[in-house]
This record gives sequence, C-alpha cells and structure tokens, in this order.
Amino acid sequence: MAANPDKKILITGGAGFIGSHVVRLFVNKYPQYQIVNLDALTYAGNLENLSDIEDKPNYRFEKGDITDGEFVHSFFEKEQFDGVLHLAAESHVDRSIKNPMAFIVTNVMGTVNLLNAAKEAWKDQPEGKRFHHISTDEVYGSLDDGGYFLESTSYDPKSPYSASKASSDHFVRAYHNTYKLPVVLTNCSNNYGPNQFPEKLIPLFINNIRHNKPLPVYGKGENVRDWIYVIDHARALDTVFHQGEDGATYNVGGFNEWKNIDLIRVMCRVMDRKLDRAEGSSEELITYVKDRAGHDLRYAIDSTKVMEELGWKPSLQFEEGIEKTIDWYLENTAWLDRVTSGSYQEYYKEHYQ
Repeated sequence: MAANPDKKILITGGAGFIGSHVVRLFVNKYPQYQIVNLDALTYAGNLENLSDIEDKPNYRFEKGDITDGEFVHSFFEKEQFDGVLHLAAESHVDRSIKNPMAFIVTNVMGTVNLLNAAKEAWKDQPEGKRFHHISTDEVYGSLDDGGYFLESTSYDPKSPYSASKASSDHFVRAYHNTYKLPVVLTNCSNNYGPNQFPEKLIPLFINNIRHNKPLPVYGKGENVRDWIYVIDHARALDTVFHQGEDGATYNVGGFNEWKNIDLIRVMCRVMDRKLDRAEGSSEELITYVKDRAGHDLRYAIDSTKVMEELGWKPSLQFEEGIEKTIDWYLENTAWLDRVTSGSYQEYYKEHYQ
C-alpha cells in the first residue's frame, strides 16, 4: 500500500501498549493521513499514552468495541477507511487461562466483525486498500533448544490466548482467499518498552523492584523468549503495511533470546544501579512460584523475510533497550502509579467527555 495522500487509516487498540506507539508513529510520520484510533478503553487501554499527539490535526480518537458487529459495520460505512491496522486484542496468557471466553469474543469475533465490515466497504473498490492483522509468535506453539519460527511453521497454540489468535489469523487468510480481501499479517515476538501495562513481566518487575515487592518467577525461570523493543515493532508494522505483499505473512522478532531468569537478573542489576542500591539486593526479591499451565518452553522468531524483502531491521539490542525502558518507567513513576491504582481510567472522562 503506497503512502499516498488523503488516506484514512483505522488503528484498533490504539490506546494500548503497542497500539499507542503505532498511532504515534503514523500520526507524526504521515501528516497527510487521517489516523482514527478505535479503542474500547478496557483495563489496558490508556489515552494518557497519546497525550503528546492528541491535539494533532490528523488524529482522532473514537471509543468503541470491535465485538459489537453493528457498531463496527456502521462505523466503516460512515468513515470509508482506506486501511486498517488491527491490534485490538486480549493478550495476557494468565487472564486467558482464567477466562477463555473473553479471548474468543474479542480476538476471534472482534476480528471477524472487522473483516466483514472491510469486505463490505471495499467490495467495489479493493485497489489501494489494506487490512493488516497484527498477531503473535505464540500461535506456533513451543520450540525446544534448536530452530526458529518461520512463516511456514505449522500452528500449534498451547494456551487459550494463542488459540484465539491462531483462529483470528486463519479467518484473515480465509477472507483473503475466499473474498480476495487485501490483507497482510505479522506475527511478532515479546514486546517491551514504555507504556506497557504492568501485568506483563518487565513493567511488573520494574514496579515491584521499585517497591521492594517479591518478583514471582514461574518454575525455574528456564523459559526462553525473543524480545523486541516496541518502537522497532511499530517501525516493522509501518514497513509491512506499506510495502508488504498482498496476502503475505511476515514474522517480526528482535533476535534477542533470553531465559526469563537471566533477563530478570539483568533487570535487577540495572535497577540496583539506577536506584543506588547495593549490588544484588534486588535479586533477593526473586521468588519461584508454581509454573503456569501449558507454559511454552521457548519462542524464537526468524525475521529474515521482513529484513531481506522489505529492508526492516531492529535498531536496539536488549541491553540498550532495557536501559531505555527502565529509565522511562523511573522517569514516569506518576504514570506507573496511576496505572497500578486504576486512576488512569479517569483520563477519558476528563479529556473526552
């Protein structure tokens, strides 16, 4: 999809962690576009994440729920979008184990609602349109010590969360094959960086170290994840949205594999230094807990395709990225306190109602 002027782009889940960075990138990089951010503002959606660009003339926020098919259809019909970057999703594995239905409704039914609306809106003029579905590497299941996830790797989801994302991926491809809907898909590894809701490992542990609270580690901490700095992921989505081949899938990773326990120890050392604490004091907070049900051993993404075909590459390695991330949270403790207390949800009422 070429970066032509006067495009109207819908970004779903744009008040969330990854979505807010994508919204900011598109608003600032493409002033000729009209960017519409659609978010239901559930627990992880925070409009404070976008306070720096909320007054830009090419940006608009709309509160709405993708699980409401009637709303989604009328919204598309009214707005006449040229492109969609679909990030809205339930994404926390622990929550999916406790309440799988919420993940089915949002991640599967919500995605199908968007696909139906795009299919209807673009049926007469699909040229120049694009539906970009953003997914996860967790759909591929678990790796042992060797090998990487490729775009051709068979799906083998192990949790309700990854099963719901796998299902949504299949529906996106089905709509491309059956209805010729112009789509691209990306499957990404673990993201980290500013503005992440502190239920995820890195911001949770930063906050817990800050308050000298226990650091709960599943099992022995031997699970391996590939980490990518969120701004690098946003850049990859921009690249794929504009340059990706119609119907293609691109895996996006940081080539940064870390055992959970090794990553946590790095964070502890950096936090001790940043907080002027005795070396090793934060590691004393590590507490081993019962392993999570269906806990995948290892994820590792091969990003060769997006790098060689589209020219994207990650800009940061983990050691540099975690320094920048920790600095951001320590410089934005008020944001972190509002998020952990729930008071951040008042921002919408104060600024938009």
